[in-house]
Amino acid sequence: ALLTAGLPPHLVLGTNKLSSTFGSATASFTFYRRKLFHPRQWLHAIAGTLVGALTGAVVAHYLPAEWLNKMLPVIVFACGLYLLFGGTPKAPLDSDAPIKKKWQSTQGFGLGFYDGVAGPGTGAFWTVSTMLMYPIDLVKASGVARSMNFVSNIAALSVFVFSGQVDWIIGLSMGLSVMVGAFFGARTAISGGAKFIRPVFITVVLGLTVRLAWQHWFSVA
Repeated sequence: ALLTAGLPPHLVLGTNKLSSTFGSATASFTFYRRKLFHPRQWLHAIAGTLVGALTGAVVAHYLPAEWLNKMLPVIVFACGLYLLFGGTPKAPLDSDAPIKKKWQSTQGFGLGFYDGVAGPGTGAFWTVSTMLMYPIDLVKASGVARSMNFVSNIAALSVFVFSGQVDWIIGLSMGLSVMVGAFFGARTAISGGAKFIRPVFITVVLGLTVRLAWQHWFSVA
């Protein structure tokens, strides 16, 4: 929408990061208050995400992302297929299984870098990869995804702010709306559990796949 309004691409990226930061901050804090995300268990992932997002945001200013855009629909669609046919872990919400740190930095850097460069589907990538790599259920994986989204958003936003690529009026007005939606969305996801999150997640991912495919495969603009 911002592109069609005539804003330059990099200004659109920076402004979207500002509004996204509001939403991810609200959602991550909600999961934290409900004890569904414990930062101390994810320090390596946080550090990796921070470095990756900073690097990605810098690279975004110089590297055309056409090749990545062409691959996005396929990758996002694969995440939807995993939840559709692979099911979800049955671990209880109060499970205290240890979270190994071996791959956290790598996971954080890779997804943080992607979020800094592009962004669409980052939450889906975090959710699915976290369930594959660690013994946690869909609700806790969603909490990790929201929290890491916040880390990468704030890191990438700092780069765009430093380079003057943020429209504050538009970004703040969008951010307030996103924040309200994120608050109610996180509370609904937590109370509804995996039975609620799974169909919503699949629907959103499939919708995002269609939008990305249309935008990057079929659009002639």
